[in-house]
Amino acid sequence: MFAIVTIAGQQFKVKEGDKLFVHRLAAQQGDTLTFSEVLLVDKDGKVQIGTPTVANAKVEAKVLDHVKGDKVIVFKKKRRKGYRVKKGHRQQFTQIEVTAIQA
Repeated sequence: MFAIVTIAGQQFKVKEGDKLFVHRLAAQQGDTLTFSEVLLVDKDGKVQIGTPTVANAKVEAKVLDHVKGDKVIVFKKKRRKGYRVKKGHRQQFTQIEVTAIQA
């Protein structure tokens, strides 16, 4: 059984027990979250497609940790002008574990 769910503006294909990184959520470590914006559910070959969401379908997940992603270097340069800018960025992520899919 799997589902396609929208979490923090992104779509994820999830199964029970999956661990995934999503953009930072406003929840404490150990909290249980419920996502009701389920777009598709596949239950033993029987597919339910939402219009736009599947009615009465929910995905429950547990917050494991808040982490930072790898550093991304942004380097800008204009030739012959002496213009160089180097910046770094680390995206904030929340690691969650899918505990249940209800359809």
